[in-house]
Amino acid sequence: MRRGWGFAAAALLATTASAQVWRSDQGDGTFRNPVLYADYPDPDVIRVGRDYYMASTTFANVPGITILHSRDLINWTIVSHLVDRLEGLPQYDLEGGNAYRKGLYASSLRYHAGTYYLANTPVGQKTRIWYAKDVRGPWRYHELEREAFDPGLFIEPDGRAYLATASTADGTITLLTLDAQLAHVTDARRIHYIKGAEGSKIIRRGDYYYLFNALPPRLALSVSRSRSLFGPWETRDQIDDKSGGHQGALVDLPDGRWFGFVMEDSGAIGRMTNMSPVFWQNDWPVWGTPAAPGRVPRRAAKPIPGARFAEPATSDDFAAARLGLQWQWNHNPDPARWSLTQRPGWLRLRPTVATRFWSARNTLTQKGQGPASRGEVKLDIGHLAPGDRCGFGTLGQFSANLTVTRGADGVAAVTAEVTEDKVGDAITTTLATAPLPRGDTLWLRTDMDFTTDRSRFAYSLDGRRWTPLGGDAPLAFAWRTGTFQGEQFALFCYADKASAGWIDVDRFTLSPLAPAGTVRP
Repeated sequence: MRRGWGFAAAALLATTASAQVWRSDQGDGTFRNPVLYADYPDPDVIRVGRDYYMASTTFANVPGITILHSRDLINWTIVSHLVDRLEGLPQYDLEGGNAYRKGLYASSLRYHAGTYYLANTPVGQKTRIWYAKDVRGPWRYHELEREAFDPGLFIEPDGRAYLATASTADGTITLLTLDAQLAHVTDARRIHYIKGAEGSKIIRRGDYYYLFNALPPRLALSVSRSRSLFGPWETRDQIDDKSGGHQGALVDLPDGRWFGFVMEDSGAIGRMTNMSPVFWQNDWPVWGTPAAPGRVPRRAAKPIPGARFAEPATSDDFAAARLGLQWQWNHNPDPARWSLTQRPGWLRLRPTVATRFWSARNTLTQKGQGPASRGEVKLDIGHLAPGDRCGFGTLGQFSANLTVTRGADGVAAVTAEVTEDKVGDAITTTLATAPLPRGDTLWLRTDMDFTTDRSRFAYSLDGRRWTPLGGDAPLAFAWRTGTFQGEQFALFCYADKASAGWIDVDRFTLSPLAPAGTVRP
């Protein structure tokens, strides 16, 4: 049986304060997958007392590595990010090219003796072991002597620490032994081989260690077990994207049960996180329930009942002194070109110098929300200068935007255009242009429908009557092109030479949108 949009809409209407389009918690003791209908890839989840924390990949977006909090594995809020800026490559400042598919990904989060640890390998750099007393930071790090792909951190109760690492191109799983400070590698041993393995994660239950590995060539997840970290290991397949996901592991519950988390490739929205009950047969984990084994259920009983509804923020009136945690820049921002204080209650964006949208710095983004959602911004364009190109739309493999410009005669116009990223290039196509009557206030709207993978656009002079512009445009995801992320909402402002102009953004509003296609079952 498939549930249409009406079911989701009813849940939203019941809570007018809802910030997300999708609600996983059904309010009756059950939840639906995904737990967040948005791009939260490469999840790693830990429990600290009654609290759960999840780290998720952000690539070149800044701040980097999103850390979320939950009390029940279903209701999540963003609590922090690992870093405020990226280091090591000039491309992180959009100098000499872009870094959209580089940056930070596939972190491993752990907690031991009052300290949080996070292992991460920035693309092309050596592995770092971050540590903090508070998950909100500040975080510091030790840099190891080597680059460990997709490092899986494991810490024994006595403090002995290890990293498991494997690369799809090889499949050999290597175990690195760390010193007491988690600052140096003291030993490296090949402990296992699984063709196509990466994304290693280790847990311990009873007499066994369990090693989970993603198998990207098959979009599958394997589990291996051994009585010693150094093997020998025996391996079994678990699930795949057809039955729930291909990268993840397990986390324990306070009562001794275990629950699974896994990433699932989901088209243009990106890679979403699913949660699953797990049961045990002969000391092997089985995803799902005894009645429906070997698959992640689309709907199941919440692992921990009674937790309050919670969700990441989305809509924003920019009244706070800092940007909300839902916002990220496309690369390291130029702090001189944006402000929340020059006009309190507004976000000011001054143009950065770029020849086109794809190479423009200071594009402010947040995740697209499914199944279908509408983003709307209110702008003051009174100080837009000739040559400035500022507006609102999407950022992804296809970046479809409403771009506002002003001619030398002072007349403003809005243009719908699509930039497609191709390997080594980005091509922009103009869809339609409309002149704007004189006036400083303009509303722009972007719709994203992930059931059809299409976006569409409209503008308004009063916030009530809307004019569509440019028809629709594609939404897409591919790891070889684009941002290696799901499509994002994007606010931007750039010019091909230095400009004294600016735009002010009064607010961003997210709302549900009735999808044209079928909502997942």
